[in-house]
Amino acid sequence: MIRTIINDKSTRLFILLGGFFIANAIVAEVIGVKLFSLEKTVGIEPFNLSIFGNAFSFNLTAGVLLWPVVFIMTDIINEYYGVKGVRFLSFLAAALIAYTFIMFQGAIGLTPADFWVGNYKNQQIDNANEAYRVILGQGSWIIIGSLAAFLIGQILDVLVFHSIKRMTGEKAIWLRATGSTLVSQLIDSFVVLFIAFYIGPRVSRNQGEPWSLNLVMAICVGNYIYKFIVAIIMTPVIYGVHALIERHLGHDLAAEMKRQAMTKGS
Repeated sequence: MIRTIINDKSTRLFILLGGFFIANAIVAEVIGVKLFSLEKTVGIEPFNLSIFGNAFSFNLTAGVLLWPVVFIMTDIINEYYGVKGVRFLSFLAAALIAYTFIMFQGAIGLTPADFWVGNYKNQQIDNANEAYRVILGQGSWIIIGSLAAFLIGQILDVLVFHSIKRMTGEKAIWLRATGSTLVSQLIDSFVVLFIAFYIGPRVSRNQGEPWSLNLVMAICVGNYIYKFIVAIIMTPVIYGVHALIERHLGHDLAAEMKRQAMTKGS
């Protein structure tokens, strides 16, 4: 039976795309605890843009390095497997992300070995257990906001993608792929910041100082500018992935899968 599954081109492709999609979603959540300066990383001075009365530089979560890949995978899966395929993988990814953070909490709660706590002092880490707790123990409201934004963004991406494809047919891959990502990421950016930094600190006292709505909007716009630029830059990659898949599946099978994705995918 397993040989039949692996030898079926469409099934094998779904497993490969789904595995890469879920792996990137989980890794993006885990590495997202680090904030980095985009300007300084590329060797320029911070822009200090004035947005909604707040100074903004491109200090971004490291997760933005992988989220463009996740949304490209969303569009590719949407193209060949339809709404049901994306919906299945999105809910599975969200469940596995939640599971990952639950396991992190369990690991954080373990009593550390005495020798391990000071094992990294030569690397300027006085207490390895505290470093472990801080890095892996992200705030609960950040996790809630991130998961909510992920699911809303995915659902919106699917709806916009199919709406554009119904109007354009097989033409303008760039429009449905890039357009759906740009719309979904605008909402995604706002939802995660609003829940994690506006609602969360007002509900739980241990979540830090609450952000003003103006600050939420400023950071949202700044993050969206970055995502907008990356979505445009990644457009040729989408065409490249499409070409590889078409070659792998063959014209007839690819055409039939895309037809079924539109007619039976909802």
